[in-house]
Amino acid sequence: MKITFVSNYINHHQIPVSNELYRQLREDYCFVQTEPIEAERLQMGWEDQTGKLPYLKCYYEQPETCKNLIMESDAVIFGGTDEECYIQDRLKAGKLIIRYSERLYKTGQWKAVSPRGLLKKYQDHTRYRKSPVYLLCAGGYVPSDFHIVHAYPEKMLKWGYFPATMELDIDEVWERKNRKAKELRECVSEECVMTILWAGRFIDWKHPELPVFLAHQLKQKGYKFHLTMVGGGDMEAEIRREIQEKQLEDCVELAGFLSPEQVREKMLDSQIYLFTSDYQEGWGAVLNEAMNSGCAVVASHAIGAVPFLMQHGKNGLIFESGNQKDLCNQVENLLQNQKEAENLGKAAYQTITGMWNAEKAADRLLATIKNLQLQEEVTFYAEGPCSRAEVIPERKMLYKLKKHNA
Repeated sequence: MKITFVSNYINHHQIPVSNELYRQLREDYCFVQTEPIEAERLQMGWEDQTGKLPYLKCYYEQPETCKNLIMESDAVIFGGTDEECYIQDRLKAGKLIIRYSERLYKTGQWKAVSPRGLLKKYQDHTRYRKSPVYLLCAGGYVPSDFHIVHAYPEKMLKWGYFPATMELDIDEVWERKNRKAKELRECVSEECVMTILWAGRFIDWKHPELPVFLAHQLKQKGYKFHLTMVGGGDMEAEIRREIQEKQLEDCVELAGFLSPEQVREKMLDSQIYLFTSDYQEGWGAVLNEAMNSGCAVVASHAIGAVPFLMQHGKNGLIFESGNQKDLCNQVENLLQNQKEAENLGKAAYQTITGMWNAEKAADRLLATIKNLQLQEEVTFYAEGPCSRAEVIPERKMLYKLKKHNA
C-alpha cells in the first residue's frame, strides 16, 4: 500500500506520525512539502527538515515526481494548504483522498453566510460528499464547521497533531515536580509552593493577559505559587507592564522564547499548565505535550484539541473561554488540593501514552485506509484517533464538556 501525505510543510508535530508510517511502509510512504517553512516558525525554534527525513520530498524542487506520487498512491492525505491544484487530477479520477483539516471558521461560524465563501467551500468540499473523500478532523469544532456546509456526512474522523510521546515513570515525574516547587520555595521566595506554566506567542487570541490576571487574583487571596510564562510577541511589552504595575515580579517569571525541547523540560518541572487560547487555536499541540508531561492542565473550552483530549475533572480541568472567574476557580481548586492536581496530571499522561499518540494514530489510519479500499463506508473506532467525529454545535460544546461529561 502506497500512501502520500501532502501539506505546506512538515513540522515537529507531524513528524512522529510520519516516522511511524515510514517505519511500517518504508519507501511506500512519502510526505510532499509544497512550500518552504516560514521564517517566523524558524525563529520560534522549529527546524527546517529539508534533506533530513528520508520520506520528505519538496514539490517546488521535484514537481513531476511529486505529481506522479500524488496520482499513483493508493491514498493521499491532504492538508495544510488551501491550494487545490495538487489534488485536482486525483479528485477528478475518483481516487481515495483523506483530507486533514483544522476548523473552517476559527473567527466565527457567522462567516459561513458569505456567498463567496460558500461557493469556495462547495467547490473544495461539498461537491465531493458522495466521492471517496474523507475528513480527518484536527479539533473538536471541525465537524460542526464542515456540517454547516453539508460536507463529509458520516465521513468525519477524530484526528489531531501528535508530538513525540515520552515514555516516563509518572510517579518519578511528580516527584520531580514537587521537588522543583520545594526548590523554588527555598531559593526564590517563600510564596512559591505550586508551579504553574504558560507557553505560547504573546498575541491576542492566545490571551497571555489571562495568566497575569490570574496571578494577581491568586496573590491577593494569599495563595502560594510561581508562574512561568514562556514566549514573546506583540503583547510582550503590555504583559511586562501589567506584571510591574500589579507588583507580580516575585511570583511571575517571563522566560522568553525557548526551543520545543526546553519547553518540554519546563513542563516536566511544572505541576499546573495553563492553556488560555480562544477559538482561533485550531488544535494546540502544547496540550498533548503538557498532558504527556503529567501536568494538571487547566484549558479553555474553545481550544480545538480540548474536546478530543480532555475530560473535565478526570484528566484535566476546563474553563469557559475568556471567563476570568471560571479560570481562577479551576486553578484555586488545584492550589487547595495538590493531590487532585497530581491525580489529574497522571491521568493526563495515561491519555497520551495509552491512546492519543503517533503509534496508535498511524496504526489506526492504516487500518482505516485498508478498510476503505475494501468498502465504501468507513468503520469507526470506538474512541480516540479515527473514531467518529461527532457534530456538536459550537454553542453547546461547553455544556457537553463541563456538564455532560463531568
